[in-house]
Amino acid sequence: MAPQRNAGAGAEAELPEYAGHYRLESCLGSGGMGVVHLARGTSGMRVAVKVVHARYAMDPEFRGRFRQEVAAARQVSGAFTAPVVDADPDGGRPWMATLYIPGPTLSEKVKRNGPMDPDQSRRLMAGLAEALRDIHRVGVVHRDLKPSNVLLAEDGPKVIDFGISRPRDSELRTETGKLIGTPPFMAPEQFRRPREVGPAADVFALGSLMVHATTGRGPFDSDSPYVVAYQVVHDEPDLTGVPESLAPLVLRCLAKEPEDRPTPDALMRELRSVSAAYDTQVFVPAPRKPVAPEEKDAPESRADAPGERPARRLGRRAVLMAGVLCLAVLGGLTAVQLYGGTEPARKTNAARSAPGGFGVWETVPAQESGGMPQCSYGPGGLLCAVPGTVFTLDPADGRTLWRRDVAGEARSEPPVVSGGLAHPSLDLIGDRLEALDPVTGERVWQEAVPPYDGVQAVGDMLLLTRSDGTVTGVDSASGEIRWSHRIPGQAVPYFSSLAGESGSTGESGQPSAYATSRAGSGTRVTAVDPATGDVRWDAELEGSLTPVGAEDGSVYLLSEGGIHGDADAVVRYTPGTGAVHRVTLPVPVAQAESGVHGDTVYLMGAGGSLVAVDMAAGKQRWRLETGVARGSVPVSDGRHVYVTVPDGRLLGVDAREGKLLGQTRPRLGAESDRVPAALPAPVVAGGHVYGGAPDGTVFGVAGRDPADWDEGRRGGRGAGRAGP
Repeated sequence: MAPQRNAGAGAEAELPEYAGHYRLESCLGSGGMGVVHLARGTSGMRVAVKVVHARYAMDPEFRGRFRQEVAAARQVSGAFTAPVVDADPDGGRPWMATLYIPGPTLSEKVKRNGPMDPDQSRRLMAGLAEALRDIHRVGVVHRDLKPSNVLLAEDGPKVIDFGISRPRDSELRTETGKLIGTPPFMAPEQFRRPREVGPAADVFALGSLMVHATTGRGPFDSDSPYVVAYQVVHDEPDLTGVPESLAPLVLRCLAKEPEDRPTPDALMRELRSVSAAYDTQVFVPAPRKPVAPEEKDAPESRADAPGERPARRLGRRAVLMAGVLCLAVLGGLTAVQLYGGTEPARKTNAARSAPGGFGVWETVPAQESGGMPQCSYGPGGLLCAVPGTVFTLDPADGRTLWRRDVAGEARSEPPVVSGGLAHPSLDLIGDRLEALDPVTGERVWQEAVPPYDGVQAVGDMLLLTRSDGTVTGVDSASGEIRWSHRIPGQAVPYFSSLAGESGSTGESGQPSAYATSRAGSGTRVTAVDPATGDVRWDAELEGSLTPVGAEDGSVYLLSEGGIHGDADAVVRYTPGTGAVHRVTLPVPVAQAESGVHGDTVYLMGAGGSLVAVDMAAGKQRWRLETGVARGSVPVSDGRHVYVTVPDGRLLGVDAREGKLLGQTRPRLGAESDRVPAALPAPVVAGGHVYGGAPDGTVFGVAGRDPADWDEGRRGGRGAGRAGP
């Protein structure tokens, strides 16, 4: 079949002209599995055709998953879904055609028109309860009911996208390294017991979806999907703004235990009695507009009320919560729990040597502690930590040089070197700090400090923030308190230290600490001298911004828009001149992690999008769809970009062209159906790259040519593929 060319270099730069007998006319949207097109059959009938992404067409596991989606969609075809018209799951490019249903998704309607009124909401809930009744009757559990998977047709809501649905008796395992579902719309059992998920999980999702429909946000809300997961399992939902007539029923849907939730039949009965004015008026939707092929329907990873989005950077208390949930939610917390391997320590440097004599090595120096090692490069070598333990490895061969147990269990960041000393416990909220000699591991000082809620190392200082907004500056070399006061213009400042910033604009010679807060429709950014607490500069910039890096006197910030906080632009601000340069992204990046090298900003998004933005040229340089669920902060040495992914692989990408060059093998350990709560950024030093993996491994490879990382090929994965 003749290819249809599209402008741009996206994942679908070459699209098919036909799928079976259906001519593809325009793109309706794109998701993790494929692109959905508006198409016409020979008779002129309009259909929606999902065509699997070309990069997945030859993946047997992916084909099996698509066959399952086709089978599930055929089972549930009826009045409350989009009926399957035709499909070819075994073709060169697998596809499935369903009847085209004009009308927006619930996500689109809420974004465009705001929350629904009580009457609309009641009709929506009744329609979805009826849809779930029919879906469950044929033995299917949807598992991903969310606003973007609900179409608002003229005759009522339609449930679509059965890509991760399962028969109730399915024995299929949870996919390695993947979030199976969307956290704000997942039930507690999907985190605790993912293989025991039943129809009640869809009822819980219906409750979350109704909160979104009536308020524009979710019942559990945070920038971090891991904090959302903790809230789903442990916290009570926030139903503020839900109509009083529906709130009790929504609350029952959101019960923590499946058996406490109503069935769809019970929901329908209770909704009939909610109001004597109950009617069957249908939705009158606006037609869905086709979008460019590269555009995606962003996943419902968060849902903030318009204009009320909190700052992206979480306070340390929230980071601690994310660590605590890893211990508190037992029994298979698929999305968030940390886990460690049980393999013995091992070395491979004797077996293989990279060009230049560097030995490729791996070791498990703290296997009994568990957890994914978080590492940084310090004066004594590779400084790493897992819960309760900090250690230093020889970067040449991975030998353990010293090891020390430290108080506390949380570990969401690597040990910090500040003032020439290692500070292993900065992510533990409390009233005591300690510093170690990075060469020997001996304690240099331990000091009691005022109770604090957040702490950040900046230059040679530790900045402690209290909940009342007071900031205390502690000399990281001695532990002595140098200053303590509030920061003008910032109510409760949680600071960030930007990689890439050298020198400062003040007399102290220290890099700036940055604090941000919302200011109307913009963001107030304050640069503080960590040595004195004095404000160096203060600026109010347009949009919801987060500092991500600094180079040559300029600060780089991510602009995050919409109710989901997806990155939609990169902004460069130069304090010396006040110049602002904004580069808008063609397609927003969901839950972006960012790194800066020179004039290029790299973004790694949920769903696997890796993007390079050339600020000097004022455009997106390239976009690579890696196919992984998520990735770490991307790190570049100028030639390559490196990313850690949930199964422990290290990806190496050409920094100029955005091509995947190579990858290391997965290192998952015994409990391979769980993924880590925090992904460590790769450490790049001396031409080498170091990574940490979920099985407790720390490993080192040569960074000269990632194509030499042949572990993926030996492990049965092609080095040119970065799929799940």
